[in-house]
Amino acid sequence: MRTIFTSIALASTLSLPFVSVQAADYPTKPVELIVSAAAGGGTDNMARAFTEAARKHFPQPIVVVNKPGAASSIGFTEVATAKPDGYKMGVITVNLAILPALNLTKVTVEDYIYIARLNNDPSAITVRADAPWKTIEEFLADARKAPGKLQVGNAGVGDAWHVAALALEEKTRTSFNHVPFQGGNPAVMSLLGGHVDAVTVSPGEVAQHVSSGKLRMLAVMADQRMPGLFAQTPTFKERGIDLTVGAWRGLVVPKGTPANVVSTLKDMARKAGNEASFKESLEKTNLGYSYAEGDVFLQQILADREMFKGILAKLDVNK
Repeated sequence: MRTIFTSIALASTLSLPFVSVQAADYPTKPVELIVSAAAGGGTDNMARAFTEAARKHFPQPIVVVNKPGAASSIGFTEVATAKPDGYKMGVITVNLAILPALNLTKVTVEDYIYIARLNNDPSAITVRADAPWKTIEEFLADARKAPGKLQVGNAGVGDAWHVAALALEEKTRTSFNHVPFQGGNPAVMSLLGGHVDAVTVSPGEVAQHVSSGKLRMLAVMADQRMPGLFAQTPTFKERGIDLTVGAWRGLVVPKGTPANVVSTLKDMARKAGNEASFKESLEKTNLGYSYAEGDVFLQQILADREMFKGILAKLDVNK
């Protein structure tokens, strides 16, 4: 029996240096970046711009892997339950502050370590350029005349853009037919195809189609007007509707990831996040640059979680 215990103790002792050496050598292989949305949308565009900027500051490739579905919970869960060794990182969106309150995922804010926030965007109402509505007032007037008739696309049940449309209903006493998709880009494609009347995705996800004259943005759910392409688009507040709903995106790793691995990733994210090329890529796709350190990011998430609890308590998210 003593021999068995001695062997176990020896094996444990021998394994400790091996683990620390592995962590010290990090990274020795490519890192997966799980994006919980379809390719082509704002989250995917931001992630790919970041991985390109990170090439100068990380010795291994960071490979984007799209895992859309269930309003981001599929990808969120994969990251939360991954081996905490730094080889699977995730892009977390504002949905993390929403889905647990709706019982749409078992993943919580506490399941991750936060590396950095990279981006922040408002929601907006966008329609086809040939739609009859030239202003947000006209759009809402038609919604009141025929409750539940206007089809508004979003990025999934419980997604931030779904909640944005629900909050708009509450603020304006209107009613929409909410149509979920697996990400912002599929919703926009459906709008272009004439299958829905409007979408509530971010400006960046419709920018190229607004620029080409195929879509028209009616109003943005922000405190101030956006620069550039959308400088002439009014905010809801300008139109007498006190509504500000946005979405942030940032990087996380599973809880339990070694401290030195987290430190390496934070250093890489800080340098890549401040690369001029990354900022320019976001600007070109009309995505809002908004870098913050991991601890600041976490505090925002916790605050938003409480805010969304208040909003969701008043709304029927299953509409």
